[in-house]
Amino acid sequence: MITDYWEGGLGDNGAGPTLALDLRWMSLPADLDERLAPELARAYADLQATERGEVVNHDERRRVGHYWLRAPELAPDGTNGGFGAEIRASWQAIDALVGSLAERFPRVLVVGIGGSALGPQLVADALSHPGDLRKVAFLDNTDPDGMERVLGSLAPLSDVLVLVISKSGGTPETRNGYLVVKAAFEQAGLDFAEHAVAVTQVGSALDREASGTRPWRARLPMWDWVGGRTSVTSVVGLLPAALQGIDMHAFLDGAAAMDRFTRVANAAENPAVLMALAWHSAGHGTGERAMVVLPYKDRLVLLSRYLQQLIMESLGKERDRAGRLVHQGLTVLGNKGSTDQHAYVQQLRDGRNDFFATFIEVLEDGHPDHLPTRLEVEPGVTSGDYLSGFLAGTRSALAEAGRPSMTLTVPWVDASILGALVALFERTVSIYASLIDVNAYHQPGVEAGKRAASRLLGLQSELVARLESGGTGDAAALARELGADPREVFHLLRHLAANGRVAAEGRGLARTFARRE
Repeated sequence: MITDYWEGGLGDNGAGPTLALDLRWMSLPADLDERLAPELARAYADLQATERGEVVNHDERRRVGHYWLRAPELAPDGTNGGFGAEIRASWQAIDALVGSLAERFPRVLVVGIGGSALGPQLVADALSHPGDLRKVAFLDNTDPDGMERVLGSLAPLSDVLVLVISKSGGTPETRNGYLVVKAAFEQAGLDFAEHAVAVTQVGSALDREASGTRPWRARLPMWDWVGGRTSVTSVVGLLPAALQGIDMHAFLDGAAAMDRFTRVANAAENPAVLMALAWHSAGHGTGERAMVVLPYKDRLVLLSRYLQQLIMESLGKERDRAGRLVHQGLTVLGNKGSTDQHAYVQQLRDGRNDFFATFIEVLEDGHPDHLPTRLEVEPGVTSGDYLSGFLAGTRSALAEAGRPSMTLTVPWVDASILGALVALFERTVSIYASLIDVNAYHQPGVEAGKRAASRLLGLQSELVARLESGGTGDAAALARELGADPREVFHLLRHLAANGRVAAEGRGLARTFARRE
C-alpha cells in the first residue's frame, strides 16, 4: 500500500532540514503499487543495475554513473584506480583551481549548451547572493545577437574567466560560442588561454585544443558515463558553483541524502517511487497529461526549464526497450507562482483538463533578519503570507475543478536542499522510465536533428556555390537544379538574403534570388 504523504530529513538519522511530498491532491489508488508490482520490481532491479555499473544504456553501450558523482564509494573499477578515485580527484581539482585564483577574475562566463548550461544556470540563480565570490554569466546558444549581448555586458573582458564545457568539443553551439568568445578576447588584446578553462572528456577535440601549443589555464574532466542532462553534480555544475562561492559539497550531500531515501524498495518509504507512480497514474502510463511545474519562489524560476530537459529528453521516446512503437513522453511546462496567477492559471482552472500540477513550496519567506520579508503589507499580513496563500488557494481551486496536483515542500532554498531536489527528480525519471519500459539515457531524436542541421549546412554551401557561379532563379528552380526540397532551399535563401549574403529581387523574399555583387 502506498502513502499519500512522505517526509524525510536530509541529515544523518533523519536529522536536518526536511523535504515533504504531499500527494493528497492526486487521488491515487491506495493499491497502485500492487497493481504495478511487476513494473516496480523491474524499476528496482534497473536502479540497482545502474548503480552497480552494468551497461544499462544498451543503444550506446554505456554505463550510467551520475549517481556515483555524490557517492564515489559506489563506483565500479575504471581507469586510474577506479571511477571513484577519478570523481574525488575532480573535487580536488576544483578546489585547487578556485584556490589558485584567489581574488582574480571576479566574473565568470560559462559557454555550454543543454545540460552543460541548464544545470549550472539553475544552481547559479537559485543560490545567488549579493556577496557572491564571483558573478557568473552564461552563453548557451549559437545566436550571434545573443552572444554579442552577453559579451557586451561583460566588457571589459580583462577580469573574466571563461569555462568552455563540452564533452566532445564538437557540439556546434558550444564550439561556435567558444570561437566567438576567443575572437573577442583576441580583439581586446588579451591572451585567451590565460583566461580559459576546458571541462571536457580526455582526448576530445576541446581537450586537444586546450592542451595545445598555448595551454589553457586548466582542464577538468567529463566522462562518457555521465549524460549532459544528469551532469549537474559533476564538474559541469560544481565548478561554476564553487567559483561563485557556493558550497559544492553541501550540494553533493543533499543529493546523496536523497539517493539514500530512494534506494528503499518500498513504495511508501521512497519519494521517487511515489512521484513516479503519481506520474504514471495521472497520465495512465502514456503521458496523457502534461506536468505543470509551479515553484512559489523566485529562486526556483529556472527549475521548470531544467526539468524540461531532464524529463522530456529522458522520457520522450519513439520506441520502448523492446523496439515497440510507443511514442512515450511527459510534457513539462511552468513558470513560477504567483506570476502564474496572472498568466495561465485561468486555463488550468477552467480550460482543458490535460495536466497535473507540481507545486514547489518554500516555507521560509527569506532570511530571518531581512526586514522586507517581515514588513506587514496589511495588518498582520506580510507579502510572504500572500505568496503562501496564493499557493494554497490555487491548489484548492484546481482541486475543486478536478485538476490533480502534488506539492513538494522544503523549509528554504540552500545548496543541500537544491541538491536533494535535483536528485529526487533524477531518480524519479529513472524509475518512471522503467515503469513504461523506455531507455531514459539515449536521445536519438536529438541526434537526428543534429544530422539534419549538418545536411542543411551542406546544402547551403552548394546553394551559395551555385549562385556564385552565376546561377539565378527562384527557390523552386534552384531546388530542382540541386535535387533538394524547395521548402528547405527557400529557408536557406531567406536567411542568406536577410544577412546580405545573396540578393533578393522581385516582390518578397520568396520570389527571386540572385548573387549579391
